[in-house]
Amino acid sequence: MTTCGAALTELLEANGIDHVFGIPGVHTIELYRGLAGSGIRHVTPRHEQGAGFMADGFARASGRPAACFIITGPGMTNIATAMGQAYGDSVPMVVVSGVNQRHELGMGQGRLHELSDQRAVIRNVAAFSHTLLRPDDLPAVVERAFAALRSARPRPVHIEIPIDVLDLPADGIEAAPAASPSPPAPDPAAIAEAAQRLREAQRPALLLGGGALGAGDEARRLAEVLGSPTTLTSNAKGLLPPDHPLLLGSYMASREIAACVDESDLLLAIGTELGETDYGYDEPAGFANGAPSLIRIDIDPEQTTRNARPSLAITADARSAVAALLERLAGHSPRDGAARVARALRTDPKGSLEARFQRHHRVLEALRSALPDAIVVGDSTEPVYFGQTHFNANHPRAWFCSSTGYGTLGYALPAAIGAKLARPEAPVVAITGDGGLMYCLGEMASAVGAGAPVICLLWNNQSFEEIRHCMVEAQVEPVGVDLYSPDFLALSASVGWAAARAETLDALPELLRAAAQRSRPTLIEITPATFGELG
Repeated sequence: MTTCGAALTELLEANGIDHVFGIPGVHTIELYRGLAGSGIRHVTPRHEQGAGFMADGFARASGRPAACFIITGPGMTNIATAMGQAYGDSVPMVVVSGVNQRHELGMGQGRLHELSDQRAVIRNVAAFSHTLLRPDDLPAVVERAFAALRSARPRPVHIEIPIDVLDLPADGIEAAPAASPSPPAPDPAAIAEAAQRLREAQRPALLLGGGALGAGDEARRLAEVLGSPTTLTSNAKGLLPPDHPLLLGSYMASREIAACVDESDLLLAIGTELGETDYGYDEPAGFANGAPSLIRIDIDPEQTTRNARPSLAITADARSAVAALLERLAGHSPRDGAARVARALRTDPKGSLEARFQRHHRVLEALRSALPDAIVVGDSTEPVYFGQTHFNANHPRAWFCSSTGYGTLGYALPAAIGAKLARPEAPVVAITGDGGLMYCLGEMASAVGAGAPVICLLWNNQSFEEIRHCMVEAQVEPVGVDLYSPDFLALSASVGWAAARAETLDALPELLRAAAQRSRPTLIEITPATFGELG
């Protein structure tokens, strides 16, 4: 007999899922019946939040979703944070959970792992959530879930199955891929109007977000056809290479960069929320209150009106929309965007930063020189804050972090494990702080168990330093920001990691290159003393 749980595994594999991150429990044993004989690899994290972050990193590095198998109740509340980060950053994942038996739902009888309404807890961090009540409905529910992943704004989807349904017979279910609808295509009339405006514009600018990742080559060609200065949000880093003459960068708080955007007579924003974590906290961007010169393209119709009201909104998949624009713009004469970018960048934006941020420029450049093909996964920590605004990734899907969107801590290490499993040929570097690493310390063991030789670049200043600065600025006596830190080098050795401390910044490149050659994970610690006088 094929059970409902085993049939689900077959359906997931038929739909391209090849990795599951999960912690088995008494309520999900039936989900595991079909795994051993499948082509799906199971990876066991040490916390359900780690499972979600691993699936997140896997998807960001590869562009493909992974699945998570999660127990009822505490498993779901544990993974909710990771789903929130993925939801905020438009990252796909499939979360499958158990739930109490059908006749127990909502009864409040104190059952194991019971929540009065589990889906209500998860509804705000999932694009789709469904309780399966009959095995016969499984193919249709899976098809709906994958339709949400493939043809709409990608976000987590959730299927929960009562434990009495998981082991019901499902012999008649065919493990076939879902026939997902195609993503929305642009309205030809709207494309024609946008192309006409772009032809007439003398000073266009292009604002690319993570929603443009699937249109990488097309987006770069569009920038070149238009001759437009181009900004990249955190999730769009790498769509233009660092030395591209049209790359304006990501630091919208820079007066010169902001002025280059504000002086534009037409802005084209593709796949970006135009949100505060990418466009600055200090002052609203010039287009925030609405601009007659703003055109927005987004797969999510609601997103086309949030944060900045456009004069023309196009709901469409970025790739099809940009391809349609390129067709309409054939023969267009590019504008002088490269000269505008050169003027804006004549003054190094890093010069306006505090020294405590500038020192991390040398860390990131050492990382780039040592491992130019690395995927960099960041936590909410000082070196990543610097990189958000000033580091230009060498290629797409090579920089992502948790300091945008939901802004959680403890993300970098488990997300890096997921990224390494998705892209084993690439060096993967997690940049985290001592505070953030302690959130997910158990995942150091997970990396060894999964055979994922990630590199953890640890900024250890024994404090929540950024919060300290915010407290001082707000004239609040700093409390709760001084941290006890373990001996991370000794701790690393105890879980099978290699470990070293960068005594100087000059030593860092060789430490990184050596780490990339190992078959086991490596922790490299950086402390204020590493920077010498800059520390």
